[in-house]
Amino acid sequence: MTHRYFLSLALPLIFATITVPLLGAVDTAVVGQLPDPAYIGGVAVGTVIFNSIYWLFGFLRVSTSGFASQALGADDEMQGSMAFLRPVCIGLIIGLVILLFQEVIFNLSISFLGVQGNVKEVSSVYFHIRIWAAPFALMNYAVLGWLLGMEQIKATVLIQVLMNILNIVLAVVLVLVFHLGVAGVAIAVLCAEIFAFVFGIILLVRSGKLKVSMSTKELFRNLYDKEPLKRMMIVNRDLFIRTICLLAVFNTFTAKGAVYGEEVLAANAILIQIHYIMAYFYDGLANAASILTGKAVGQRNGQLYEATVKKSYFWSFTFSAAISLAFFLCKDAVIPLFTVVEEVVLITKQYEGWLILFPLASSIGLVFYGIFAGAAEAGLVRNSMLVSVAVFLAILFPATHYWGNHGLWLSFIVFSLFRSILLVRYMPALEKRLPFMNKHTSA
Repeated sequence: MTHRYFLSLALPLIFATITVPLLGAVDTAVVGQLPDPAYIGGVAVGTVIFNSIYWLFGFLRVSTSGFASQALGADDEMQGSMAFLRPVCIGLIIGLVILLFQEVIFNLSISFLGVQGNVKEVSSVYFHIRIWAAPFALMNYAVLGWLLGMEQIKATVLIQVLMNILNIVLAVVLVLVFHLGVAGVAIAVLCAEIFAFVFGIILLVRSGKLKVSMSTKELFRNLYDKEPLKRMMIVNRDLFIRTICLLAVFNTFTAKGAVYGEEVLAANAILIQIHYIMAYFYDGLANAASILTGKAVGQRNGQLYEATVKKSYFWSFTFSAAISLAFFLCKDAVIPLFTVVEEVVLITKQYEGWLILFPLASSIGLVFYGIFAGAAEAGLVRNSMLVSVAVFLAILFPATHYWGNHGLWLSFIVFSLFRSILLVRYMPALEKRLPFMNKHTSA
């Protein structure tokens, strides 16, 4: 496998995944044109809640991609179809449960984050509109994961690009033209997420790779086949725990930032949105690594696996240098795009240096996650995250006591660094769990 082939998968996926954080970034930028920083803080809180909900069940996309790519590598049409049908049913059920308990979710989230006053009112408006897209957003995880695993890259790009174009256009029109404020931003995201699922199903059916020619009885028997279902649930459990750890870090980060006032909360929200954009560059690389690793597992191809690991190392380091340099050179032009409130801009500049370090600290952890996911060996990812969270919490309290918001950012960067270090240390353990790698190595 050449660098060119790796990039032929990675670059379109980077282009597609980089649009994902634009849902939150556009929301922040649009309300940032309004005069009250409470709008930025309120939408930031609402975005954190939805990131928490969707990240919590992000295993639907990740595990679907891994199992679909393994089915593609093994040329198993039936398991390829089951790799989509199982998670899409789970996504629908979870989405309906979220709608049913939406008030409980909102109240617990607000209580945990310690949000009050105008910020709470703004976040309430945003939450209670956007929540109705939850079933569609979660089912779309299964759609996108399956299309990725089946190497339907153009379809994946098209879905996410059109979703974000629709969100941007609607947000600008509803807020700046019709003056609907935060409600307009929420309606824009709601419409974009529903559109993405419907359009994704159309592309999925047209791909011709979903084969459901069996009888209804046979379909349900395969859908609930004990062994593959158990394997999927184990992977999903481990990814679920990983996501809980991530949510604990980001929600703790937001809650601690809120202690320092609305302006610091708004400044952190802007920097976190920029961080998401950086992170999603790596998500494109991770998706490419996941697809290729899954194919290697399905084909029992040790050479493809080793080539994937080498390319992942190379492009992780290359992108780290490029992203850090780009932000360093462009930060003075980027930050004012998110808000017109001068005080928030000035506070943001005090902490922008931490984002220069983020790509260097996090790249390996963010990219190599895809290798473990493609191999459906999420237990090692879970373990690395548990240790990293423990380190984050150990540093957080003394660091914030002495250095305030700078200490908060220090804790986050160290957390990101440990994610990278631990996954590198777990690579030999991963290879021991792949029988074809043992044969390949001994040969």
